[in-house]
Amino acid sequence: MSGVHLTVTDRVAELRLDNPEKMNAFTAEMVVQLGDHLDAVERRSDIRCVLVTAEGERAFCTGADILAWGDLSPAEFARHWVRDGHRVFDRLARLSRPTIAVLNGHAFGGGLELAAACDIRVMAPKATIGLPEASVGIVPGWSGTQRLARLLPEPVLKEMALFGRRIGAERACQLGFVTEVSDDPRASADTIAGRVRNLSPRAVEIAKSMLHAGQGEDRGAMIEALGSAAIAASSDRTEGVAAFAEKRKPEFPGD
Repeated sequence: MSGVHLTVTDRVAELRLDNPEKMNAFTAEMVVQLGDHLDAVERRSDIRCVLVTAEGERAFCTGADILAWGDLSPAEFARHWVRDGHRVFDRLARLSRPTIAVLNGHAFGGGLELAAACDIRVMAPKATIGLPEASVGIVPGWSGTQRLARLLPEPVLKEMALFGRRIGAERACQLGFVTEVSDDPRASADTIAGRVRNLSPRAVEIAKSMLHAGQGEDRGAMIEALGSAAIAASSDRTEGVAAFAEKRKPEFPGD
């Protein structure tokens, strides 16, 4: 049965797409499962890094299963399928832990958008990326024209979305979209994740928030989160909470 599985080993979480018979294409249930797993990861303080992987070797993910959305009405397609996927992919992009997409095979459409929602990507030499939505009469709907536009040059994105071209691993690496091309992308990702385990988790989390705020990725929430973290460590916050609990006027020390 298709699904998205979560495992945690030595402080590294793995989110694994498991629908190899359909090249790991997303079903509606898989979208929900991914969102639930991301919520679970965010609540666990022991996780230092997240790998997004896929079953099999042929494809990382070829997007959304056409049979999952092909019969939806225009309203259902826009209101639920597109918005649900967009919300979950935004959740992945804004995860407080660093994320690595392990592109063991082709990443098309929603699969490419999933990889783009991760912080970095490692890719197999024979894998390709593309946006084939126009070949089935639709357009990218899970941030392909938005988040990808910040990661790839405009002409390259147009090559894929308007002309249907696929981009190979070496070119994707030259463009900076892929961190590393590896015969064993999972092993390379494990090595990178191993380095994260030895870093300060709070420093990594705050650095990611600062970078995202600078890039415009959920800027408002990131700025408020950073400000809230700073004030939460202050004596003023301690005094304010204590005064409220004791029903007295606070005397803020200002530090």
